[in-house]
Amino acid sequence: MSLISPLALLAAAIVGPIIVAMYLLKLRREERPVSSTFLWRKMVRDVEANAPWQKLRRSLLLLLQLLLMLLLVLALARPFFQTQGISGRNLIIILDHSASMGASDDSPSRLEAAKAKAIQLIDQLPDGGRATIIAAGGAMQVPAAATSDRRELRRAIDAIQIGNGGGSDLAQPLTLASALAAREEDSEVAIISDGNVGIPSAIRVPARVSYFPIGRDSENLAVSAISLQPNKSNTSQTLFVQVTNYGQAAATRRLDIYLDGAIFNAYNLSLAPDPTRGQSIVAEIPPQVRVVEARLDGTDALAADDRAFAVSTLGNVLNVRLISPGNRFLETGLALLPGVSVTKPISGTSTFTETATQIPVTIIDGPTPATLPPGNLLFVGPIRSTDYFSVTGEIEFPSLRPVGGDDPGLRQILDNVSLSEVSVLKTARITLGNWARVVVDSDGAPLLAVGERDGRRVAVLAFDLHNSDLPLQVAFPLLLSNLMGYLAPGSGAEAAQLLPSQPLALQVDASISEVRVTRPDGTVASSRDGGVQIRDGQAIYADTDALGVYTLEEFRDGEVQAAHRYAVNLFAPKESAITAQRDLTVPQTSGAQSTISRTRDGRQEFWRWLALAALVVLVIEWLVYQRNGLAYLRQRWRERRSAAPTR
Repeated sequence: MSLISPLALLAAAIVGPIIVAMYLLKLRREERPVSSTFLWRKMVRDVEANAPWQKLRRSLLLLLQLLLMLLLVLALARPFFQTQGISGRNLIIILDHSASMGASDDSPSRLEAAKAKAIQLIDQLPDGGRATIIAAGGAMQVPAAATSDRRELRRAIDAIQIGNGGGSDLAQPLTLASALAAREEDSEVAIISDGNVGIPSAIRVPARVSYFPIGRDSENLAVSAISLQPNKSNTSQTLFVQVTNYGQAAATRRLDIYLDGAIFNAYNLSLAPDPTRGQSIVAEIPPQVRVVEARLDGTDALAADDRAFAVSTLGNVLNVRLISPGNRFLETGLALLPGVSVTKPISGTSTFTETATQIPVTIIDGPTPATLPPGNLLFVGPIRSTDYFSVTGEIEFPSLRPVGGDDPGLRQILDNVSLSEVSVLKTARITLGNWARVVVDSDGAPLLAVGERDGRRVAVLAFDLHNSDLPLQVAFPLLLSNLMGYLAPGSGAEAAQLLPSQPLALQVDASISEVRVTRPDGTVASSRDGGVQIRDGQAIYADTDALGVYTLEEFRDGEVQAAHRYAVNLFAPKESAITAQRDLTVPQTSGAQSTISRTRDGRQEFWRWLALAALVVLVIEWLVYQRNGLAYLRQRWRERRSAAPTR
């Protein structure tokens, strides 16, 4: 134990003797002659006792007053213990609330343990210190900013909940923390996480960074993939399920398959500890099945990835308009996609009568028509500028560099797509607006970008397929399928699978009066109460963080016109690999890299408990001093009760 203000102990040397001296000093009494001292012996003893510098008698009041004085002096000295914590006056807490923080190896969960650690750090703040709370994992949140109100900080921490979507990229939180730390001296950044996070190497934090690891277990199995595809004949469906062992030891589990809520089959799985490979099952499913659930029997540390859902798209047809001078690669690739019907307009057509609901996606290969058709657009190898981008030249032999990160939308487009073996002879140099997000970049210009503008989704593939070997790679049909899923949300087989927090979007006809979304927990959101937004002929629902099956219904005059189901699954290897990291590497301007936490600099003060104990002693001292009066009052109360008439 150490003291912050040890000079306060001098008060004990001053106040203590004064208290004792008050008991030693003789009381001033008025002298009166009496006939006999026989009845006044107690008074004589009191007079002798109050003679100065006599030996003290035992006095409970004296002991209580000395104890009160010692407690108050110790509280003023501000004693503390060295503990694992922080020492800065401006504390910035980055609290990870991603899906992996839902693991139960720290009871009741890692997130609750992280909250307790955050509150402990808040309690260690010196008087006048401030703190900012940043919730990391998915969309960044700042529930409390630069405040010294500890109650507000505790409320902000308690309100943080698990976020299933968005991954655990700390780029934005660390950028914000760096900006806050640069404005005030004596700042410190505390990261509370299980360490399964992404940290940018280019950042330099202008403050000390401390890492407080959460979690102990590493064993976890997950349903890592599920797909329900209709056969060409539409007489059955093919179910594909994959289970992966993300732990460090071999495991045996049972996988149960439910069709529309009823058990269909069970499979005993033996899985080696290999996160890159899983054990798969393939089964034929009757055509009338609407919802399939794969569920791992038993429990492990992370329950969120033990279940996965797939919804049937049998009978759903995605109409795609292909405007092209002739491209066998595109035609063959689209023909391989289940549930996709391709329409080719008459050559030279400049007027498009179909609505975006009838044909949601148009692929423009090469020359761009003077008038763009309605609906979402995919440009392939553009040769001239449009309202969405500018073509400024060509680039020869560009290198392909995927830019996905932890963005769910970008991850969807590059899901299972490997571009490492793809070569491109030449590509158009395109300049994009602020609406676009780059998916595949190169040294000179983006090669693939997506985004939303004017109420429609747009994707741009900058190179002509004939100028690359992409159509000869396995990546081509996968990329084409993923692009269709992005451009036609709510249509086709792939569009029925969403990642957590990925907006649910569907083209709706202008005659639709209401759109309702039923969440996995049974609650309903409607376009009438603002829960579902309808903009530019598209229904959008963004609150898809909960895992499970969502049902979207279109109403016209109170009657259901169509119903669509969507499955939201975790499918995040970084979250399922729950092994806690003991250290993080965060570059700091001081030159430090490691953020490992240890017993240093943290101060756990307990003067408040001493002050509380002093208050209790003060109350006891008052009760002892007033004991005669309290006894008198108690006697009077008893006499009144005994004298009260009985009924």
